[in-house]
Amino acid sequence: MSTNFGTLIIWLVYAQLLYSGFRRQRSPKLIINRGSKKDINALCIISNMSAEAIFISYVFAEIETNQGTIELDVTDLEHISSEDNNSENDSDPNVHGDPIGKLSDNTRQGPLASGGYLHIGSFNSLICRIGKEEGLDMDGHIPRGSLEFISISILLVAIYGPEKMPVGAERRFRLNNKNSKYSLTPEDWDTKLLTSRRQRIKLNDRVNRFDS
Repeated sequence: MSTNFGTLIIWLVYAQLLYSGFRRQRSPKLIINRGSKKDINALCIISNMSAEAIFISYVFAEIETNQGTIELDVTDLEHISSEDNNSENDSDPNVHGDPIGKLSDNTRQGPLASGGYLHIGSFNSLICRIGKEEGLDMDGHIPRGSLEFISISILLVAIYGPEKMPVGAERRFRLNNKNSKYSLTPEDWDTKLLTSRRQRIKLNDRVNRFDS
């Protein structure tokens, strides 16, 4: 009897290990990181380390300030007229002229294969875009006056496999003003995944707020 009970325990532990491995393999894994450089001019890189492809639906950038937070949907690339497209903007992968062209030239929305990665422009360009969209008085990427930037967060909203609810990934980078130039430091060593039912409901509400 004790032998049968011991065998049952072994099989239960084995089944639990198999199930845990299966869940881990099926779980989404997205990484948000800085690349090329480590300062404000670093590229914001998104990597898909999941077992399957994901579909990126939205990309949000949020700046925390000493006067509240500013959030912007940066899924679609910023387009400027050819008259404003100077040599500095020509080198910025986040700024384009005529929106007619490949889909990847106009939006960050789309599938990302397992093991694939992309960048969404520099943190500098994201901060400047938010400042421009919000009508802030800016000196480059530094706000003028009493307004101070504290951090910038990147939030991804994606569809993974047969899941009906979206999944999310978020990472926060601290901004420290050193000699009129921001340093860029990740707050945590890894990207925070938003996969619980409660987190997914909040993601859905957030998307609906921007779409309304």
